[in-house]
Amino acid sequence: MTPLLEFALNAGVVVVAIAVVLCAWRLLAGPEVPDRILALDTLYMNMVALIILIDIRWDNELLFEAALMVAMMGFVSTVALARYLTRGDVIE
Repeated sequence: MTPLLEFALNAGVVVVAIAVVLCAWRLLAGPEVPDRILALDTLYMNMVALIILIDIRWDNELLFEAALMVAMMGFVSTVALARYLTRGDVIE
């Protein structure tokens, strides 16, 4: 791995980790429920990015599948929470 790529991956991991911490803070301290749902959705996206960056750094294909699973669970949970917030139930 070239030194420039290694530096870029390390910098990306640090920046995305800071974004994860900020999203977690918004999730815990959000004033309204929609703010917390958006923070949870953004947290899932940042976690997917972090998993992919770590996977590229470690050169391991298994973590790509984990990132895909986290992305799918994040999408489903965001849709379920939004339906619950608007309708009062998830399944009619």
